[in-house]
Amino acid sequence: MSAIVRFIKANPLLLGFAVFIIPLLVLLWFQYIWLDKLAQASAIAEQVALRNYLDAVAKDVSGFYRAKADALLDIPQRDVADGDYSTIVDRWSKADLLGIRRLYLVHYGQVGTGTHFVFDPHENALISAPGSDESLAVILACLPWQTRTKGTAAYLNFGLQVNEQDPNHRIVLNPVVGENKELIAIAAFVVDQSYFAGSLLKTAAAQALTTLSPKRDTENLVVVVRNKENEVVFGSVSDPGSISGISLGFPFVFTDWRLHLYNPGPTPEQWARNSFNTNMGLALLLVVTVLGGLALALRTAGRAMRLSEMKSDFVSNVSHELRTPLASIRVFAEFLRQGKVKNPEKIEEYGEIIELETQRLTRLIDNILDFSRIESERKTYRFVPTDLAEVIQSVLKSFSLRLGQADVELLCDLPDTPLAKIQADPEAIGLALHNLLDNAVKYSKDTEPANRRIGVRLAQEDGVYVISVADTGIGISKEEQGRIFDRFHRVSTRLVHDIKGSGLGLAIVYHIMRAHHGTVTVSSELGQGSTFYLRLPVSAKGTGGQRNSRSQGTIPADRHA
Repeated sequence: MSAIVRFIKANPLLLGFAVFIIPLLVLLWFQYIWLDKLAQASAIAEQVALRNYLDAVAKDVSGFYRAKADALLDIPQRDVADGDYSTIVDRWSKADLLGIRRLYLVHYGQVGTGTHFVFDPHENALISAPGSDESLAVILACLPWQTRTKGTAAYLNFGLQVNEQDPNHRIVLNPVVGENKELIAIAAFVVDQSYFAGSLLKTAAAQALTTLSPKRDTENLVVVVRNKENEVVFGSVSDPGSISGISLGFPFVFTDWRLHLYNPGPTPEQWARNSFNTNMGLALLLVVTVLGGLALALRTAGRAMRLSEMKSDFVSNVSHELRTPLASIRVFAEFLRQGKVKNPEKIEEYGEIIELETQRLTRLIDNILDFSRIESERKTYRFVPTDLAEVIQSVLKSFSLRLGQADVELLCDLPDTPLAKIQADPEAIGLALHNLLDNAVKYSKDTEPANRRIGVRLAQEDGVYVISVADTGIGISKEEQGRIFDRFHRVSTRLVHDIKGSGLGLAIVYHIMRAHHGTVTVSSELGQGSTFYLRLPVSAKGTGGQRNSRSQGTIPADRHA
C-alpha cells in the first residue's frame, strides 16, 4: 500500500491523466453501443419508410381505379330494368374517362348470353359491341356469370371484380343485382394501360414522396414497375438486377405487376452503417482532440514541474557552490589575520588558495549573470579579430592552479603554424572553454589519479576551427547526451550524486556557440570519458563591434538532440 502511495505522490500528473481517461473511455464505449443500436434502428426505420412509400404509391393507384369504378359502375337496378339506358349514358357522357379505355354494359334480359353494349363517347350512346379482342376479353370475363343468372345469393359474389386473364385487356366489373338476388346486368370498363404506365404511376410516385420525411434525400430513389415476365414497364435503371431494393404488389388492378423501389446509392443498412461510422469517427476525433489537449496540458505542466524542480536544485547547488569557497576563504583569511602562519611558503600557499577560490566565485557569479542576460535577451558579444590559440593559452594559464590541485595531467595540442584570426568574442570563447575544463575536472575526480588526464586540442577541419576538450572521467550515457545542454539540467546518475554544479555551464556554452554561428557536440561513453567539440566557422560573420544575443534566441527550456 505504501508503494502505491509513493507512486501516486511521485506521479501526480499520470494519476490525473488516468482519472480523466478512464471515464472518457467508458463514455466512448457507451457511445459505441448507442451508435450501433441507433444504426440498427435507423436501418429498420429506413426500410419501413421506403415500404410505406411503396404502399402509398400502390394505394394511390388502387384508389384511383376504385374511385373510377364507384363513379362509373355503381348502377342501380332501375336504370337497366326496363331497357332504357339513357340515365347510364348521361352519367357516362359527363364522367371523367381519363385512365379508362372503354366502358361496357352487358344486360341479361330474356337472352341467356346477355346483350353486350359499348359506350361511344363521340355519339354519347351505347352501341352493340363490335367484334374485337377487347370485346372477346369482356365476353370471357362475363362468361362465368352467364351460368349464374338464375342463381341465388349463395352462388353470387357481389362487389367489384377484376379480371386480368388477358394482360392486354384488364377489366374491372361490377354486377347489377335485382331484388331477388338475380343478376340483371354487368357494368365494366377496360383499363387504359398506357395511361397507367405513362402518367398515373408518375403522379402517384411524386405524391407519395410527401409521406417521407421532408429531410430525407429522395433524389436518388428510383421507382420501377415490372410485369409478370420481370420486364421493366415503368421507370429506368441501368442495371436493376444488381441494385438492391424492396418491392410490393398492387392490391387491386395489375396484381401480377410489382412495384420496386431502388436506391442506386447505399442501401438502408449501408446508409445506417455509414452514419454509424461517421458519428463514431467524429466521437473518436473528439476524444483524440481532448486527449491531445490533455496530453499537451500535462506535458506543459510536467515541464513546468521539472523546471521548478531544476530551479530548486539550481538554488541548492549554487548555495553549496558559494558556501564552499567562501568557507575556505574565511578560514585561510582568518589564519593570516591572526598571524598564526609565519612560514612565507605557507602564506603564499594560502594566498593562492584564496585567489583560486575567489576566481571560482567570480566564474560562478559570471555564469549566473550571463545566464540572466541570456534569459532576458540582453546578452551582447564584442566581436573582434581573435586568435583562438591565444585564447586557449590564456584560459589554460588561469586554470593551471585548479588543475594542479585536482592532480590532473593536462595535454595541449596547438597547431605549429598560427591559424588565421576569426571574428569572435574572446571573453565568451574563453568562458565556454573554461566551463568545459571545469566540467572535465569535476567528472574526473572518481577516476584513479594516474588516469586523470585532460586534453585540449585546436585544429582546422573542413572550413571550421575545432576546439576539443577530452577527459578520462566517468562519461555520459547516450540517453543523457541529448539533454546536457538544457538549462539547469544535470546528469542524474548515482555516479555523480556528490558532484556539485549550477547546471548552467553547458547551457551557456551552447548559447555562445549559437551566437558565433558555431556548434557544440559531445562524444562519450559511460566509464570511458567524454570529448566536447566547439566548432567555429573560419569565415565567421561580422566585422567587429557588438552583437546582441536577441537575434540568436535564448537557451531552450527542454531541448532534445
